[in-house]
Amino acid sequence: MDFQHISVLLEECIENLNIKSDGVYVDGTLGGAGHSKRIAERLSSNGLLIGIDQDTNAIKAATEKLKDSQCQIQLAHNNFRNLEEVLNDLGIDKIDGLLLDLGVSSHQLDEAERGFSYMQDAELDMRMDIRRSLTAKNVVNDYSKEALTKIFWEYGEEKWAKRIAEFIVEHRKVQEINTTYELVEIIKKAIPKAVRREGAHPAKRTFQAIRIEVNEELEIIGETIKTATKYLNHGGRICIITFHSLEDRIVKNTFKELNNPCKCPPQFPICQCGNEKQLKIITRKPILPTKEELEANHRSRSAKLRVAQKV
Repeated sequence: MDFQHISVLLEECIENLNIKSDGVYVDGTLGGAGHSKRIAERLSSNGLLIGIDQDTNAIKAATEKLKDSQCQIQLAHNNFRNLEEVLNDLGIDKIDGLLLDLGVSSHQLDEAERGFSYMQDAELDMRMDIRRSLTAKNVVNDYSKEALTKIFWEYGEEKWAKRIAEFIVEHRKVQEINTTYELVEIIKKAIPKAVRREGAHPAKRTFQAIRIEVNEELEIIGETIKTATKYLNHGGRICIITFHSLEDRIVKNTFKELNNPCKCPPQFPICQCGNEKQLKIITRKPILPTKEELEANHRSRSAKLRVAQKV
């Protein structure tokens, strides 16, 4: 299967990784291998690229795309949250850079049967890794009204969260919700008509929230940054592309925490806690796509790149 995905902020990522030809670099979200291919082009035969993805289609596509690279390539069918496990399995004790592109790949969105898209009818699934047991169908049919409200509000920033949850619970009393289009219709009924005419698709935020819940997307970001920091060589960099404010906030706050980890009360003249600065923040404000990129790839419109460097 052809794995099509246009890499977002590609040049900006490559530039900010400060690639050394003999370095060790991790692409934690391999996807269509667009970023990985460009990293590999900068590496010599002594360099190593490690690609991680939980989607078997991505691994297959990347294997083909990277087969002629002059550098060493190691691909792992795993989740980037298990970065430490992947590095230990490969006998790697230090890396020079980590890249994470936290967007759902175009391939996953376009592959109707995966159930990520509210624009195509499919079974409610949304698993990035099909080995996982929890699906979108489980979330929609089994979670309580309170749990659904919390997810839609916190992960989707959906102001109609409670009402959508109520409509879902009422509908499933009569029959199970099985497909994306069934869910879209329920969401449309829950959101007042006047509001539906404004802005984005009415199901966008709810679908985002369910996807984040199914794949545990938010809770793994901060812990991965901390793991990567532990393994980074001095001067090594972390580049992370986010696509919504929740992700961006986690990246920003985790970078801040590792940049200024002192827990002492502000009145202490000298630090007593002994927590040392681990990261220097390179991007005080996130790097955004250029006008040209926005015109060429509409999916880049909400992308933000943040960069930090090991001190």
